[in-house]
Amino acid sequence: QFVESGGGLVQPGGSLRLSCTTSYFSVERYSIGWFRQAPGEDHEGLLCISTTSDIIYLKDSVKGRFTISRDNAENTAYLQMNNLEPEDTAVYYCAKTYRCAAGTRITPLYEYDAWGQGTQVTVSS
Repeated sequence: QFVESGGGLVQPGGSLRLSCTTSYFSVERYSIGWFRQAPGEDHEGLLCISTTSDIIYLKDSVKGRFTISRDNAENTAYLQMNNLEPEDTAVYYCAKTYRCAAGTRITPLYEYDAWGQGTQVTVSS
């Protein structure tokens, strides 16, 4: 299971970097996705990074603002979030899968596992 950290309260236009780490397995074997869940809404996918660090955006509205990276030596993945908006307020999660996509098929959320407890991000002035 992953442990997410780095969330907090930030003003609109601000930045946060979230971390996702685990002591249960080696992340270099897996693709890692970042997701979020706003109050009263379903989980939504944001980005996925493959084992070769290819990035797939799962949500168009974060393009140009969010990016994902990984440090296999630290067994950690990161989500860098810039120019945050109030609509980004949510609990953020990471999870693993074998492949972000296979051809044109984007891996659905139910094929990810090792979900952590999440980290709260609140964007407010």
